[in-house]
Amino acid sequence: MQEFSLAIIFTFGLLGSFAGFLAGLLGLGGGIIYIPLFLVVFEAVGFQHEIIVHTAFGTSLAIIFFTAISSSLVHFQKGNIEWYQVYRLALGSACGAIIGAQAAAWTPGIWLKALFGIMLTGVAIHIFSSKPQALPHRTERISTRHLFLVGMAGGSFAAFFGVSGAVVVLPLMILALKIPMHSAIANSSALIVVSCFVGTLSYMFHGWHEPSIPQFSLGYVNVLVVGICTPFTTLFARIGAKVAHRFSHDKLVRIFAVVLIIVGLRMLIKTFFFS
Repeated sequence: MQEFSLAIIFTFGLLGSFAGFLAGLLGLGGGIIYIPLFLVVFEAVGFQHEIIVHTAFGTSLAIIFFTAISSSLVHFQKGNIEWYQVYRLALGSACGAIIGAQAAAWTPGIWLKALFGIMLTGVAIHIFSSKPQALPHRTERISTRHLFLVGMAGGSFAAFFGVSGAVVVLPLMILALKIPMHSAIANSSALIVVSCFVGTLSYMFHGWHEPSIPQFSLGYVNVLVVGICTPFTTLFARIGAKVAHRFSHDKLVRIFAVVLIIVGLRMLIKTFFFS
């Protein structure tokens, strides 16, 4: 494996800054930005081909965990987090993360990439076709069962695809549970802490005895990359979270959908035409 050159370290720093800003702005966690670029950079650094996808997913989750803590603090200070919802979402998320990580460990990397692109594109199309509108703050409590199921869906996708799970949880909270966008983003940021913590541990466990993992790795999590990206991601996540409060509900929804479409289509094109 090649050494981490100064240029590559600088690249990881820029990547962390950009992904962190989007994480705070949209409650995404940054994984949809990290993973496509990690796939490129890890190959350039010299990671073994058979473990690149799983290492990209596991490393992404570890970075997102710290990002989520930072952006959640901002949303907590703004008073937008509904804790009774987060607790129930988190319980479902933890259960789903265990299931998702196990399923990912059994899935070939090429299929993980294809499913990742399909999932992002499908979610974005659904958001556009639903034309969500800003909703008033609901006064009735959402049932524990519904919150648990939404959390489980997010946790499963988070661990399976190496993302925050917000790409699933956010649309479900907005469209199914009728939670306003700003509250949904705040709840999503808090929920990410749980799903990514469990998912990261699972990727470490499943890759622990993999013979081809690179240096500075704990299973499928590269600690060196986490150490480089996390400070930049954490700083810019707080900036993104503050900027989010200057946008209207509809603008945030549209930005969210456009980002998903761009990344999803790019992933599908690279998987099916340039593999």
